[in-house]
Amino acid sequence: MKPIGDQILLKKQKGQEKTKSGLILTSSTSNYQYADVIAVGPGLFTQTGDRIPMTIKANDQVLLHSRLLKGDNEIELDNEKYVLVRESEIAMYNG
Repeated sequence: MKPIGDQILLKKQKGQEKTKSGLILTSSTSNYQYADVIAVGPGLFTQTGDRIPMTIKANDQVLLHSRLLKGDNEIELDNEKYVLVRESEIAMYNG
């Protein structure tokens, strides 16, 4: 499966205390969770037809609000749970 537009397919990470780059997570980040980028769409088009490329790519690690990792945007593929979000919903990424 490949997302379209500016959609990103994510797999929620298990609880983590430190980012890949070494940032230590504190209780102030408890509303945010990390996820692994599985696949990304090609990006959106401008009104003139130019494509706006995606910033995030597969295998990146992203931080986003935990409310986005459950609910209506959760999907299941091959008995695995994933989340589909827009690139603009990502708070930070480690590419």
